[in-house]
Amino acid sequence: MNWILLILAGFFETGFAFCLGKAKETTGLTAYYWYTGFTVCLIISMYLLIRATDTLPIGTAYAVWTGIGAVGTVIIGMVFFREPADFWRLMFITTLIASIVGLKVTSP
Repeated sequence: MNWILLILAGFFETGFAFCLGKAKETTGLTAYYWYTGFTVCLIISMYLLIRATDTLPIGTAYAVWTGIGAVGTVIIGMVFFREPADFWRLMFITTLIASIVGLKVTSP
């Protein structure tokens, strides 16, 4: 169950990065809505990370949480913010995903 919480926490980390990117693109009241989304995602992400570390080792949990957030943020950047999707970026994202899976497999 704590692995599910950790994965959800990583998705919410990606969510707060997405909201931050959208807030930078807008102005006025719309920007504040995105900043509110950022804050909500941040709080949920941190809460889920704290809950996941009740039984998971902090080093593993933090690395997986950060890795999910990093992979998700790069993918969102490519899809929504027109960031480049060249060979090397995709290769290193694949390596990061393999590392996250490796941590999951080798964790108690």
